[in-house]
Amino acid sequence: MHIKNIISAGKPLQQGTKVLIMLHGRGGSADDILSMADYLNVKDYTLLAPQATNNSWYPYSFLAPQKQNEPWLSSALSMIKDLHNEVTSIGIAHEDIYFMGFSQGACLTLEYVARNAATYGGIAAFTGGLIGDKIDPANYKGDFNKTPVFIGTGSSDPHVPVERVYATSNMLKNMNAVVTEKVYTNRAHTISEDEIIQANMLIFSA
Repeated sequence: MHIKNIISAGKPLQQGTKVLIMLHGRGGSADDILSMADYLNVKDYTLLAPQATNNSWYPYSFLAPQKQNEPWLSSALSMIKDLHNEVTSIGIAHEDIYFMGFSQGACLTLEYVARNAATYGGIAAFTGGLIGDKIDPANYKGDFNKTPVFIGTGSSDPHVPVERVYATSNMLKNMNAVVTEKVYTNRAHTISEDEIIQANMLIFSA
């Protein structure tokens, strides 16, 4: 089970601030993902980055049956839910809350927001998709009410099949999100300069 460990940066958390919840990838760290803020238009945001215990949110591929990734997956989702509730409890509106993740963190980001859809400020997922061997619509509830979502991925990414990215985009669109997906030909498993440009333009432009 994950031990709560939230690393913060940017502006102090208080009513009226914008908040970006950032989720690192497998083998990464909260400090790694926080370093992405140097390239994003988030200088006026509070940045909150949970640290996964042992640097991994769940042990197996995101395409494995969800039961194989328990109890770690549920623990990770619960940690994000608790953090989300802490943010809203001080009066920060959902539309001032943003989510971002890379790789395993992008999968977790998408899984969390799809299970807890609301009018968020925006969502950026760098190489990720909804979690499980199959996408079960019964897991996903709520209305994004035109929340902007950016999903970037590689055409032949070794960890995230592009077919799952398309299926994820369709699910979020069905939940009333405004989804922009970009598939980059032969891009390595990383975050490209163009993805940063897209995220700044579509998600962090306000």
